[in-house]
Formats: sequence, C-alpha cells, structure tokens
Amino acid sequence: MIQDAPKLDYSDVLIVPQFSDIDSRKKVDIDYNPVIASNMDGVGTFEMAKELAKYGALTAVVKHYTFQDWAKFSSTADENTLKHIYISTGILEEDLELTKNIVGMLFAMHGIYANICVDVANGYMNQFYKTIEYLRKSCRNSKIMAGSVVTAKAVRRLEDAGADLIKVGIGSGAVCTTRIKTGIGYPQLSAVLECAAESKSGGIIADGGITCVGDIAKAIGAGAKYVKLGSMLAGHDEGGATNTEDGVVFYGMSSRTAQEKHKGYLASYRSSEGRTIKIPYKGPIKGTMDDILGGLRSTCAYVGAHKLSHLHRYTEFIRVNNQYNRSMEPYTVAM
Repeated sequence: MIQDAPKLDYSDVLIVPQFSDIDSRKKVDIDYNPVIASNMDGVGTFEMAKELAKYGALTAVVKHYTFQDWAKFSSTADENTLKHIYISTGILEEDLELTKNIVGMLFAMHGIYANICVDVANGYMNQFYKTIEYLRKSCRNSKIMAGSVVTAKAVRRLEDAGADLIKVGIGSGAVCTTRIKTGIGYPQLSAVLECAAESKSGGIIADGGITCVGDIAKAIGAGAKYVKLGSMLAGHDEGGATNTEDGVVFYGMSSRTAQEKHKGYLASYRSSEGRTIKIPYKGPIKGTMDDILGGLRSTCAYVGAHKLSHLHRYTEFIRVNNQYNRSMEPYTVAM
C-alpha cells in the first residue's frame, strides 16, 4: 500500500504574513514557554533544568541519573525547578521501579507530584501502552509525557491510556539515523498537523526536526503546544560543555557512543541508530533561549497573534521550493 498524498517537512513550507495591529515585537505576550530540553546526554541535565526553569521551560531529564543523584539534586533544587522537570523512564520493570521511587521521594521531600516522560524509540509496541496505563494508575497525580509516535491513531490510543502530552516524531532528529537504518519515519510537519488535529487534549510535542527558530514557529503554528529540542540546546555550559578547539561531542541516545557509555556495549541484536558529531561550543544557554523567544515574538507580530498560545489560529502555510537566499552562507561570520 502507498499513501500518495503529499506529506511535508518544515523545509517545505513558510508561514504567510497577515495584516496585524501589533506595531512592536515587545507587545507580543509569550504567555508560556514551548521549549522542552530533550532527555539526551549534554542536554537533559540537572543544571540545564535549573536554568531553563527560570524561563518557564521544561526539561526531560536524561534517564541515566541514579536515585542517589536525584536525592542529592532535589535537596538543593527550588520548587520552581522541580515543577518544570520530567523524570525519563523506559518500559522495563527496573525503569518503572526507579521512577516510582523518585516520584515518591520528591513527594516526601517537597510535596510535589513529579512529572514522568515515558520515552521509547518505537511508540507502536503494545507494552508501551500498557506501561502508560500502569503509570496512570500508580502515579495518578503526575503528568505523563509519552512517545514517540507519528500517526493520529497512536495519539488516540495514548490519550485513552492516560498520556497528558504526546511526543510526535520518528527519525527526524539531527543525530538520529533511524530512517537510514530502518526506513521508518514520517515527514515531521505533516505528522504534527495530523496528530494535533486528532488530539483531544492539545498536548502535542513536536520532537525532532527543528533546525532553527523558524521551525519552532512552524511546529506551534501546525498545532504543537511544545517543541522538544536536542541539538539546538546541545553545546552549552549547562549541558556540561567546555570550550575546546575540538568542539563539543554530541550524539544520539541510540548511537553506539551512547550504548557503550551507558551499557558498556552495543547489543548484537541491534544496530546503532544515531550518529556522533562535534558541534561548536555555545556558552551559556541564555543566548539561545533569548534568541528563541525573540524569534517567536517576531513570528507572532508578523501574523497578528498577540499571544504565543494564539499563534496556531493565525497560521497559514504556503508550500515552497526554497526557504531563503543561501548565496552568502559561505561568508557568514555571525547570525
């Protein structure tokens, strides 16, 4: 079977400007922060969570912290930081036991119902949905983020299972090679559009495929409430980066690098589905966050949306062949 209707990525469209009574970007209300730091090494760290919480942004903390790590961190973290964190987990019994223990510890210490991110590469396993149902019953007051999926039918099933936020995106990340190794995937903009149209809760997270601030605007315009960022937030101080001539190592969590770091080996029954790269050192996260929020204010001003949460209502896409004039790219010294 072939679905032959056109399916689109962010690079296939632009947002059409609309007449607007907003005469300054300063008048746009960023009434919530759409950024979620991805649960990846060098991104979803405790330090990143502390800093992003100041902006109202969320962090899906990388799953490889121990219970003792969480206890030490939570003893010094303020309430605002803890409320903006999601505990990442898989679907194995030991993962779920650790997650429940962390949730219980945070409630005992701070009276906070911790949020949970159930993160699997293949969101179409039956066990994945059983895990969501289990966590919904055992952690009734926690918000549950779950994924990744790319189809409307999976959104329906996840919401029925008890997920509050649904991660949409398979194979679209900058350091993900799933599409190369498996042939599996779905163009990201179309995935977000179709999944957002199906969602009853409006809790769609565009996960992967974001290359610039304009793509964040397109994802929100397509109906996503949040965007989960990996490579855009990598290379900063808060992720553990240091300024060296060699650059900062960044890798996908299904890569050989990640598997060997956290398990000691790449299992013989699987393939590496991530790449390892070196990116420039970016300094403090503040510069990147200011750039993201500034770009979103500008998008809203262009289409007449007084609040970021209203952007979807004002968004009209047009298909294009070229995003922008690239003739000066080889000569760029700063952006």
